[in-house]
Amino acid sequence: MANNDHVNLADFMAGVARRNPGQTEFIQAVQEVAEDIYDFMEDKEDYHREQILRRIAEPDRVVSFRVCWEDDNGNIRVQRGWRVQNNNAIGPYKGGIRFHPSVTESILKFLAFEQTFKNSLTGLPMGGGKGGSNFNPKGKSDREIMRFCQSFMNELYRHIGPDCDVPAGDIGVGGREIGFMFGQYKRLTNQWNGVLTGKGLEYGGSAIRPEATGYGAVYFLAAMLRTKGQDLKGKTAVISGSGNVATHAAEKVTQLGGKVLTLSDSSGFVHDPDGMDQDKINWVKELKNKRRGRIEEYVAAYPKAVFHAGKTPWNVPCDVALPCATQNELLGDDARALVANGCIAVSEGANMPTNLEGAHVFRDAKILFAPGKAANAGGVAVSGLEMSQNSERRSWKEEELQQMLLDIMEGIHARCVQYGSDGKGHVDYVRGANIAGFKKVADAMLAFGVV
Repeated sequence: MANNDHVNLADFMAGVARRNPGQTEFIQAVQEVAEDIYDFMEDKEDYHREQILRRIAEPDRVVSFRVCWEDDNGNIRVQRGWRVQNNNAIGPYKGGIRFHPSVTESILKFLAFEQTFKNSLTGLPMGGGKGGSNFNPKGKSDREIMRFCQSFMNELYRHIGPDCDVPAGDIGVGGREIGFMFGQYKRLTNQWNGVLTGKGLEYGGSAIRPEATGYGAVYFLAAMLRTKGQDLKGKTAVISGSGNVATHAAEKVTQLGGKVLTLSDSSGFVHDPDGMDQDKINWVKELKNKRRGRIEEYVAAYPKAVFHAGKTPWNVPCDVALPCATQNELLGDDARALVANGCIAVSEGANMPTNLEGAHVFRDAKILFAPGKAANAGGVAVSGLEMSQNSERRSWKEEELQQMLLDIMEGIHARCVQYGSDGKGHVDYVRGANIAGFKKVADAMLAFGVV
């Protein structure tokens, strides 16, 4: 029975750190969830007896493999590939594939762990997974990317399927990469099924998938503001990133009457005091998607803007902020600067973009703070809808999907309020998201017994 005795949070986290040496991102993700879950589990003996949190924090499996490919100069290149299948208690593993030189097992384990709760929050039957490679698609030709994607799928196809694990895109993996991987999957298996999402509309993709994550983060932001009797009209917004999520978040903020002041990439950020209207946002989309350019080029097209090399946008005064770039991009000092400058709401468009210190700053200040597992769930929600459309061999109209996305995000908001409200008018959205996401997965695991 000693193995089932209650352990305190510090001892639990010491065990996680001991079992996952050097995996700082994964340990951080577990810590952020465990801080809230431990209080919730206090009087729930079943969760302790069955070691539910310990089991969720141990992936079902981590698949690691070598990816060999040939570049255009005839050189043989070798990368690493992974698929982390964290938990499938409520549905097939679901989560993106990331191609970026920063990809490690730790980052993919943290993303798969977060994805488990994010997918639970959507209300759709999806478990949590994540995959990727340390391959860098930047500067590679289409043929090089095709050869890499085909080699990556030569191994991955053994571990995925429409009722087992359904990957999607993520950083470095867009429609081009999904197309190459799906084509190779089809070649290897001689099957056409909904094994990948984020596909082109011509071969089973869903309308509004590119917009879904950015739009969803703004829908969640708007829902938070409504609890205070406010909306986005006339509010200034700082946004990080300039890829798919950031540009569509900027687009939706603009549509709802807000004024977007910043976008960024790894080279720095641009500050446009006049605001970024739809034409400017379209210009950035063209820059990033077609020309593969850098955000600093914005100032040549719009001279009133200023480019700040090597900086992040969090010192720019604003009403709301949407970190939409990558993990741990918003640190403690950044959070303090936002609060000091009057920011009233933060909605995370990326996965864990605020580090633990920054999250504590926001929570202590009691501003509206939506964690990524809630606010950026719009992308995987529409991926889940794409799975349904593939299974039914049909497609839904864009207007239907827009309404479904809005309904899902408002449903997530309601679940966060249910478990995060202090009864005095304040909602701790981090606590609410962690508990709501955990409870559904945990109760399913209890039903299955020890497996």
